[in-house]
Amino acid sequence: MALHERSILDPQFGDYVNHDFAGYHLATNADVGSVEGVWVEDDDPHVNALGAKGKGEIGIVGTAAAIANAVYHAIGIRDLPITPDKVLLALISSAHAP
Repeated sequence: MALHERSILDPQFGDYVNHDFAGYHLATNADVGSVEGVWVEDDDPHVNALGAKGKGEIGIVGTAAAIANAVYHAIGIRDLPITPDKVLLALISSAHAP
């Protein structure tokens, strides 16, 4: 989220130009390392008919904030999404600062 998600607002019409997945960058398998599925032996008949639960979203919530805070403390930018051009500009600016 900290590295990819960005909403682009059209200033003329006030609508989002990337309101669907066609113009919205999402992480894909090329952006992610190894992923391993794990079965947790915990029967919960109240979740759904299959008793299946997804736990990935809960574990990833703090990741975007941790990345953003680490970049902010390292080079002083907090403009999301954190893209290579913003990082490079911050590094160049800090190199020229007195």
